[in-house]
Amino acid sequence: MKRYLFIWLLLLYTTSTFAQQSLSTIPSRIISPSINSDGSVTFSLYMPNAKQVSIKGDWLINGSASMQLTNGIWSYQTSTLLPDVYIYTFNVDGVDLIDPSNVYQIRDASTLYSIFMIEGTSHMYGVKDISHGTVSHRWYPSPTLNKQRRLSIYTPPGYESSKKKYPVLYLLHGMGGDEEAWLNLGRVSQILDNLIESGKASPMIVVMSNGNVVQQATPGQDSKGFYMPSFLLPHTMDGEFESSFNDILAFIESNYNVKKNKAGRAIAGLSMGGYHSLYISANNPELFDYIGLFSPAIYPDKGIASTIYEKMDEKLMQQAKQGYKLYWIGIGKDDFLYNDVAKQRNQMNALHMPYIYRETDKGHVWTNWRNYLSEFVTLIFK
Repeated sequence: MKRYLFIWLLLLYTTSTFAQQSLSTIPSRIISPSINSDGSVTFSLYMPNAKQVSIKGDWLINGSASMQLTNGIWSYQTSTLLPDVYIYTFNVDGVDLIDPSNVYQIRDASTLYSIFMIEGTSHMYGVKDISHGTVSHRWYPSPTLNKQRRLSIYTPPGYESSKKKYPVLYLLHGMGGDEEAWLNLGRVSQILDNLIESGKASPMIVVMSNGNVVQQATPGQDSKGFYMPSFLLPHTMDGEFESSFNDILAFIESNYNVKKNKAGRAIAGLSMGGYHSLYISANNPELFDYIGLFSPAIYPDKGIASTIYEKMDEKLMQQAKQGYKLYWIGIGKDDFLYNDVAKQRNQMNALHMPYIYRETDKGHVWTNWRNYLSEFVTLIFK
């Protein structure tokens, strides 16, 4: 009995001593990021032994800014930010770190980012107290690629209890993304919920596929298990995904209550997904009445040989002849693909192909793509 009492007293003393030391050397829990009443944001990082700390954020014009050290805490305050979703990391003596005080993190390709949102009535990215759609993950057979593959699918509020047939938007991601990119970074379910509730968008199903044909699914969700994601994968823009797209179409139209005609189908995508959308729609002019290219890549790399990319003038002419209700193109003024998109527009102008064009600020960033989607979905299936 005396032995147990001694051990209990020793543990009590050790715990008490450690707690006192911790309270004396470590500051109170740091709040970061802290969103201020004027829409500015303050970031804080306890790193007393660091020599240099900066912050990288997608709102920063130069990409990064230095943080200031006070009593062991590095801090930085932004100017007023517009309502939006933002990502950032810290750089401590040359090493990128996510914010240890922020539990909200997100992966884009092989990089982890901390994330925060400034809400506002003009943006549709937040979760509101309204009816919500359903997000599911479905595996489909792809005989063209000889494998089972995974889709992310948004069905609108009321779909499960309805017998009506819904239109479908096939929404494609960019390089480094996968079937979860538009859900996580693009806020698709929140955007659709809010726009459908307000009556600005028609109820629709959104199908998000994986454009990387060497993958079954997003890293960690397929038979390869946990492995390091890669930004650039084989066969991403060589015609194989475009050639296999009808496998996705067949699965959706066999398993969901959907409209199986051109007027009930739309296809859109960002960057590589815009590239895929361009060529899938041009090679299948009978399939889609609505096409959206968001900061799209346009031209195949040199050395890529595929019938998918051949005779594009003829294919675009046939697409114009078949007709469509909307061809929508958006790109930022600072986007590295700006000149290629200008060439594509010139080609479409020469072929008398009508389209809507939106030119915005910034470059190749999710801020633009969420805005493009928010406009595009209000124009389709009307």
